[in-house]
Amino acid sequence: MSVGVQRGAAFQGSAKPIALTCAYVAGLAYSLFLAGATHNIPTIWTANAVAIAAFMILNRRQALSFMVATGVLHIVVELLIGAPLRFVMIVTVLDTIQTAGTAALLRWMRVPTRVRDPRSLFLVIVVASLVTAIGSILVHGMLVASRGGPFFKGWEDWTASNVLGVAVILPVILILTDHRHREGYHVRPLEAAATLLMVIGASSWVFVNDASLQVLLFAPALLAAFRGGPRAVAVIVTTSLAVAIPAVLHRTGIDIKIALGPLRHALLFHVVLYAVSFVAALALSRQARLQALLLRRQAAARAAQARAQAASQAKSDFLATISHEIRTPLNSILGFASLVADDPQLSPENRRRLDLVGRAGRSLAEIVGDLLDFAKVEAGRLDLTLTPASPSALLRDAVAIIAPEAAAKGLYLRTVCTAEGEGDVDQPLSLDETRLRQVLLNLLANALKFTSEGGVTVRLTAGPTPGLLRFEVVDTGIGIAPEVQARLFQRFSQADSSISRSYGGTGLGLAISKALVSRMGGSIGVESQLGHGARFWITLAAEPAILPLPSDGPAAETPERAARVLLVDDHPMNRELGKALLTLAGCEVVTADDGHQALDAVQSGDFDLVLMDVHMPGMDGLAATRAIRALPGPVAAIPIVALSADVLPEQIARCRAAGMDDHVAKPIRREELIATVARALEAAPYARPDAAHG
Repeated sequence: MSVGVQRGAAFQGSAKPIALTCAYVAGLAYSLFLAGATHNIPTIWTANAVAIAAFMILNRRQALSFMVATGVLHIVVELLIGAPLRFVMIVTVLDTIQTAGTAALLRWMRVPTRVRDPRSLFLVIVVASLVTAIGSILVHGMLVASRGGPFFKGWEDWTASNVLGVAVILPVILILTDHRHREGYHVRPLEAAATLLMVIGASSWVFVNDASLQVLLFAPALLAAFRGGPRAVAVIVTTSLAVAIPAVLHRTGIDIKIALGPLRHALLFHVVLYAVSFVAALALSRQARLQALLLRRQAAARAAQARAQAASQAKSDFLATISHEIRTPLNSILGFASLVADDPQLSPENRRRLDLVGRAGRSLAEIVGDLLDFAKVEAGRLDLTLTPASPSALLRDAVAIIAPEAAAKGLYLRTVCTAEGEGDVDQPLSLDETRLRQVLLNLLANALKFTSEGGVTVRLTAGPTPGLLRFEVVDTGIGIAPEVQARLFQRFSQADSSISRSYGGTGLGLAISKALVSRMGGSIGVESQLGHGARFWITLAAEPAILPLPSDGPAAETPERAARVLLVDDHPMNRELGKALLTLAGCEVVTADDGHQALDAVQSGDFDLVLMDVHMPGMDGLAATRAIRALPGPVAAIPIVALSADVLPEQIARCRAAGMDDHVAKPIRREELIATVARALEAAPYARPDAAHG
């Protein structure tokens, strides 16, 4: 395989020098034929243009081989037509010096070797023509001087044919050897051959019979520009020019006085045809390359987007798996620790140890929650659920939750609510109560964490306009240096590296808080000095809430009895914990190990509610829920609540799509479980009227 690749590369590397050598010989033979057939009527000299192009684009080793090969072939061809040896040797040496020197000078002047737009075409033609004109005058002068004549005798015709050859052929060679001009054009060989034959026939007929019809040649030239690009134009125009010169001479004869005028008109026409066709072709080629580049970049962007989506999905799957694997055992740890803590016969030392277990479990649960919230922030899936809520009640609720921690550290925790202008701290507003409480709890927890003396004051200011709120959490803790305050709301960022060792935490809480507040349309900030505490503030605006109208009549009283709950979970500890929590809440509990048992129990039992785990062997919770919903009769409407460690939005959405009514996340908090069960029983049309909902 590697040998074949090396041979292929070597062949491609030698193909260009061989093609240029053949082009040099063809141009030399054509120009010498015209010179001999017309008795040196000045036409066009193309060989030097091919040599200059070769020296510009070939590497040093290839250029040296080309120079040796073309020098030998030049001598052979000149000798075959009967030129004197001394003249041939001088011309060959001088032409080689001129072409190599011109190419070196053009490269030194940074003349582009790739003609890909009208500007580079113009630059190549103008600069190369000027340099060639100077070189041709010098070479011709040396040839004349070697014969004993005056230096500047007859230099016009010699220079004109060389300059015309370079102006026409040099850009053609540069375009034909540029692989970029092949992109975007796919002309079939039959079409290319037909167009070339049409040009040969049209050019021959026009310049032999009626040169006034030469404008007809613009049609195939422009067709070539549209269909084949600059490469096709290069072939068409040079072919037409090569045919036109002999055709004109055939019509006028070889008398220089008669032939020179029509010949110059033919050359001038082809210069115009050349310029118009190439400008059009280069413009179209540039547009085609830009379009191809755009398509490639769009494809790359789609591929990058697909990779990003795959990476995001992989991250979500990883977080979901890790969350489930951590939350499932954590559910048992926290649940049983809470149950054991209710035992009045527990010794003080064991109660202290149990409290340490609970703290460690809750800390781990907070870390997992922070990571999942951060994943939602990264994925842009933070959705708000607006409900009527009193700002002051919400704040007092958050303070009540954090108050035991402040009391345990011997710190005061004060709440101050004030109204300004048209503000009202008790007016119900449309707020995401859960998310705003999460932010307040995070700020309060941070304030208590970094405060060892004094305490924390929480202020709520409503106004001066309705719905405008400002929360402030002021502590007497260690404070924050000004140079690190800007980093506080960045992910995985804390004041310094020792913070996480001394106080713990992931460094995600404030980043998540900022994302939540921004999602609510508010702003969050900090004011602090090192050693003088910190003041964190939140400002946001909310719309007044529309409260539901109270019902007209009193609710019908129904006799109460214990609600029958089916608890489905494959984990024995989770079943035992759930049964204990529900029994303490006054429910009658039946357990099942998997989805098949749950389906049989629902059909044979008389249950008010099903608590369904999602991940179970055999028939999982989603399949069991769909099977229950497909049952005939009213049993299909039984309330089903997911009891799972899956807490990502797409996972909860799958639960609801399967037919589940609500979701309780593991690790289970007793209050949340009881509240969800009560809510599901109250809203269920299937629930029996005598079922107790408390």
